[in-house]
Amino acid sequence: MALIALAADKGAPGVTTAAVALGAVWPRPVLVAECDPAGGDLVYRLPGEHGMLDPAKGMLSLATEARRGLRPEQIAPHTQRLVGGLDVLVGLTNAEQSKGLDWLWSPLGRSFAILPGVDVLADCGRLGPGAGLLELLREADLVVLVTHATLEHVAHLRERISQLSADLPQQRAQLGVIVVADPRGYRSSLTEVERVLAQSKLPAQVLGGLAYDPKGAQMLRGEWGGRLDKSLLIRSARELAGNLMQRPALERVAQSAQNRPAVTSEPYRGHTTGPQQAFQRPGGQPGSHQSGSHRILGDGRGR
Repeated sequence: MALIALAADKGAPGVTTAAVALGAVWPRPVLVAECDPAGGDLVYRLPGEHGMLDPAKGMLSLATEARRGLRPEQIAPHTQRLVGGLDVLVGLTNAEQSKGLDWLWSPLGRSFAILPGVDVLADCGRLGPGAGLLELLREADLVVLVTHATLEHVAHLRERISQLSADLPQQRAQLGVIVVADPRGYRSSLTEVERVLAQSKLPAQVLGGLAYDPKGAQMLRGEWGGRLDKSLLIRSARELAGNLMQRPALERVAQSAQNRPAVTSEPYRGHTTGPQQAFQRPGGQPGSHQSGSHRILGDGRGR
């Protein structure tokens, strides 16, 4: 269905945390894909359904197969499932692996954008020089930059939005911002970033925020006991997911999917370890029916 690309600029980390937190509470079936050319972190952060995630199964194995052409139905065999049910496409493990893979981002973006029955949250990491990843962004229904509410981060954000609006003229109306903000000044931080963007007359708006919640981020990685679904991080992610789903671009995609009489490719079925309907979860419940952060740690508790 929809492709939402998440990225950041210099000095503004947190894209992977944002992608996983949103994936945990996303109201429709979802796949989190690590598309950072500098390398991914999921294999080091989260446990898989059957133990440690396999770094060789994911973007690297998909790239090998995609040299002969890439179709949406080829993606599922290269995904893995986290404890709790969230499906992920593990990224490259280091920047050296990305050499020679600039050709991959365009067909990958096209396949993500038409993946039947599932939204894709693409973790694009920190944007930098080079046009390779821009080909994936050009296929996105929504391009979202993650920033912190500090002077230097917002300054870099303005420059990046200005550059992206030139590089992605067709996506100017689909550029948005997520603000990672201290809970003590959460609303005022979002308002301040909105004010800066409006004064700069940039073609982007604040779509919502995520609470700066180190303990919640640790629970998301399974490093801290506690109720993950009650954390400030997940509570803010749930509100943010609702805001994103109301964006006209995503509503149009959902409406188009409902009106489409048939698809030319097989529905995305996650893992092929058993009979599943589109994105069926363990226990017979579709992923879109999973509640809260159950897609990460099962019962919502840290490990």
